[in-house]
Amino acid sequence: MSGMNHALCKLLLAVGLVSLLAGCASKSYIVLLEDPQGGVGSVQLTGKNGTQTLDQARYAADLDGAKAPQPVDPQRFEKDFAGVLAARPILPASYLLYFQSAGVDLTPESQALLARILEDIKGRSAVDVSVIGHTDTVGHAEANEALGLQRAQRVVEILKEQGLQTEALRVESHGERNLLVSTSDETDEPRNRRVEVSVR
Repeated sequence: MSGMNHALCKLLLAVGLVSLLAGCASKSYIVLLEDPQGGVGSVQLTGKNGTQTLDQARYAADLDGAKAPQPVDPQRFEKDFAGVLAARPILPASYLLYFQSAGVDLTPESQALLARILEDIKGRSAVDVSVIGHTDTVGHAEANEALGLQRAQRVVEILKEQGLQTEALRVESHGERNLLVSTSDETDEPRNRRVEVSVR
């Protein structure tokens, strides 16, 4: 995922958390949840009776700030927040597909990943898919720009053969720009020979 997309994803997570907290007001408590990668931040709650800091996942604090955070009862959590959790949008996903040297043939591992990408796409509504081709630094930049596009187009072709349907599809090449692994010119780096598929 590019730096801008990663920052946007973090922003969306933050907005989602604010919405979740706002939804808790009628329940008189808030709960801190882990992010999709399992990380936990912290929330400072100031109410009329004190200030509390939540920094453990699945801990709750009353909105008045009177009591220290406590583990939330799973049954109460499910009852109070089932609707909010069900309404959360599916987060964007990014997949890297790698290629054999100097061509448009995927590695066996990347070939196997295509089914998972297609399953992710089918599980969403109004899907927006971005497919960006990349190369290593072997060869001329102009030729690598063309090769990156050929790789991206090949991935789209395979996905369409397997049933890809999407609302929006963007295909482009970055060639040898935006290397995943920084190298000097004329360096055969397998991790730079890739296509990035972003699903939103």
